[in-house]
Order: sequence, then C-alpha cells, then structure tokens
Amino acid sequence: MTDITLALTIFLATVVFLLWRPKGINEAIPPAIGALLLYFFGIVGMADVEYVLGTVSGASITIISTMAMSIVLESMGFFRWVAFNLVAKCDGSGTRLYWSVILLCFFMTVLFNNDGSIVITTPIIIEIVKLLELKPRQQFAYLLSGAIIATASSAPIGVSNLANLIALKIVGVDLVTHTKYMFVPSMMGLSVISLLLYLHFRQDIPQSIPGLSRVCMQLYRKTIGNDYRPPHHKHPSHHGHPPLHGHPSHHGHPPLHEHPPQHQYPPQQAETQVDSGTINWVMFRMYMTIIVLVRVSLFIFSYYGIPIGWAASVGALIIIMLRWFTQGTGIGDVLRKTPWHVFIFAFGMYLVVYGLYNVRFTTTIVDLIKEPVSANLFNSILIIGVLTSIMASLFNNHPSLMLATTIITHMGLELQYVQVTYLAIILGSDIGSLTLPSGTLASLIWMYILRNNGIIVTWKEYISTTIRIIPIGLVVSLLSLYLWVLVLS
Repeated sequence: MTDITLALTIFLATVVFLLWRPKGINEAIPPAIGALLLYFFGIVGMADVEYVLGTVSGASITIISTMAMSIVLESMGFFRWVAFNLVAKCDGSGTRLYWSVILLCFFMTVLFNNDGSIVITTPIIIEIVKLLELKPRQQFAYLLSGAIIATASSAPIGVSNLANLIALKIVGVDLVTHTKYMFVPSMMGLSVISLLLYLHFRQDIPQSIPGLSRVCMQLYRKTIGNDYRPPHHKHPSHHGHPPLHGHPSHHGHPPLHEHPPQHQYPPQQAETQVDSGTINWVMFRMYMTIIVLVRVSLFIFSYYGIPIGWAASVGALIIIMLRWFTQGTGIGDVLRKTPWHVFIFAFGMYLVVYGLYNVRFTTTIVDLIKEPVSANLFNSILIIGVLTSIMASLFNNHPSLMLATTIITHMGLELQYVQVTYLAIILGSDIGSLTLPSGTLASLIWMYILRNNGIIVTWKEYISTTIRIIPIGLVVSLLSLYLWVLVLS
C-alpha cells in the first residue's frame, strides 16, 4: 500500500468514526488514533508534531478558557434568569420570542464561542418550549433556528471558533484584519439566513402564547428552587397537584407535567423577584467587565503578535479565583464541565490532515483548481468557498477548513489573494457546513443534547430545512465578501 493510499484511508476512517462515534465514544478519540497511526507508519514525524502542537495550542487554550468563563456564569444562575426574561418580556408574542431566541444565540456565540453557545442556549430553548407546551413542529422551529444561528455566528469574529483561530495563524491574518473584512459579509449572510428561517417556519411560530403569566411564574419558581415560598403566605399544607398533560409528540416526547403555583404573580413582579433574589449583580458586573476586557485584549494581543491564549487563560483564572474568594465556590464544576478533550481533538485532527499534505494529496487538488482560482478574485472566492462548504458538510468543518487552508497556502498565490481566499474558506466552513448535521461539531453536540432531553430530530428533518436556506445564505455571504473587499481596496 502506497503512502498516499494509507494516509487517505486513515483520514477517511477518522472522519467516519468521528461522525459515527460507536457507543458514544468521545469525539477526540478517532483523531487521536488516526494521528498515532500516521506517526507509527512514518507519514508524519516529530517535526510535524511540534509544528502542529505550536499551531493549535494557543487556539485551544483560548476556546477552553472561554468555556470555563461561561461555566462560572452558568453556576450563578445567569442563563436560567435569561430564559425567564425571554418569556416574560415577549408579552405573549411567539414571534417576539422567536427573534429573542435568535438574538440570544447570536450574542452568546460572539461573547463565548459556537460550541459553548450551543451548550448554553440549547437547554434554555428546550426549557422554554416545553414550559410553553408547544407542539413538536413549533418546538423544532425555535430549536433548529437557534442552533443554526448559534453555529453560523462564529464567522464574524475569529475568536468564536476553534478552527478559525487555527487557520488565522496559518495564513498570517490577525483578528483585527479578520473582523474588518469578515464582519459585514458574514452579517449579510446571517441576516438572510435568519429571514429565510423565519419565512420557512412562519406557519409554525405561534402568534400568541396563552397563559404567559402562569408559565412565567412556573419558570420563576423553578429558577429559585423548589423550597421557595411566596412572601406573606403560609406554607402550603399539601403538594398533591394533579398533573397537566402536554401535547403528545410524534418524536416520542414524554408528556409534560407541571405543578401550578399556589400564588399567581404578574410577570413584572416575578421578574423583580428574580432580579433581586437569584443573581448576585455585583459579581455579575465584575465577571462581565473581565470578559469584555478579555475579548478586547484578544484583538490587541493579536495585532501586536502576542499569543492570545495568554489573555484568555488569565481572564478565566481571575474569574474562577474571584468566585472562589467571594462566594466560596471551588473549581470542581469548572474542571468537570470544561471540554479538555477539545485540545486533543484539534491536535489529532490537524495532524491527520497534515498527513495528507505530506503524501502530496493536496498537490492533486491544487493542480485541478489552480487555473480557475488564479484567474481572478471573484473565481477564487466563489470556487474555494463552495468547495470548502461541500467538504465541510461531508467531512466536518474542522478537517475541511484545515485541508482547504493547506491547499491555498501551497497554490503559489500572492499573499493578498491567499488571505482573501482564506476568508471565503471561513464562510464555507462556518456557514456552508450547516447543510448537513455532520458539518460541525456544534451541530452534533446539539443533536446529542436534544436526544438526552427526549427530542428526536432526524437527518431528514434537519436537511429538509437547511438545504433550502444554507446554500442561499452562503452565496450571499461570498458575493458580499467580494464586493466588500473591492470597497475596502
């Protein structure tokens, strides 16, 4: 067996097992085994290992630190408070709730990262749709729209996606330049996708949500704990409330049960109680100040060539220590919930892709597309963006982005062409990859969370929506990138 056949076989096997994950194995295991096999057969050497380690370490530290900061905010009940206010402030409008969910998912990704946003927002949305007793199709509208926006929103800012950070270093683009060129085109694409999702689901989004006050109070009581008793009232003598059965689901959801509160409060009063009783706003403001300073420092560090991992890790350490000293909460939940396997995944996956480069597999692809890509800027943006989108949908965006980045850096293009084409790769990887569930790790995490909550979304259901929306959003993003580059030039 030739080296190119062996490397390609290991690469395809790694991708298959990454998507299949038999018996729920951790997603870091297939890339780690693939990397070990390539090293064992001599396709990658120690010099390659050192190069890849230096490339992915800073990006992985940044993502892990960001997720650690999100865990601290979660521990203080902030995200449950957000869920309450999303319902309470929508004033009985299902449409307003829909757009509030979209904005929540966007800002969570910008503030943290796409994987962290999925982990944070999906349970919030699940809780909302179940408390509102929405029908399965109505639940699907909120859940899928939120997931797509949360994942695609990593495109505008490079620090919101692990693969983006790795590619940034390869092509020599700093975060300031990335945001300067990417923010407008990606926001155009996100706006189109959001609008198309709304039009697609408009018949499934309830115009009004009945019983909002009751739902808000139930969510409020769940927020502050089961031991809460409304002020100025005696402890209720019994808890034997008859259950209310929700709508049966063709996805196999168990019936919803709720215990109506003994005392009804209007949403405004409930909100006031939540504000004062469950969130330590002094600490919250301190945490958010640190998080904002960290996000700003990432751009400053990147501009001056300082490793951005330092800023993120120091910020996470400060927040963790602040919580420890002021609230007496240790680091157990951070150590337990932080996805340490992300570093192993990134390192192993990149090494597997690097093996293809070592056996000159990328040279074959370069020979096929070099002439049309080199013809003009429009061709390079469109061809590379669409090619990356197809590869990412089929093989996952992490290896596809790395493979595409390796291809353009060995195509003999001028540096400016390489960097602009890299931006097209980001759009294909972050937006175009959403056509199939296998396209992003965040999408796979999303489906896993849904299954754990008794909500089954099939690939057919997913693709029947995304195939009509994502390609349009991708084309709009790529055309916007071409026009925006001309404007800036």
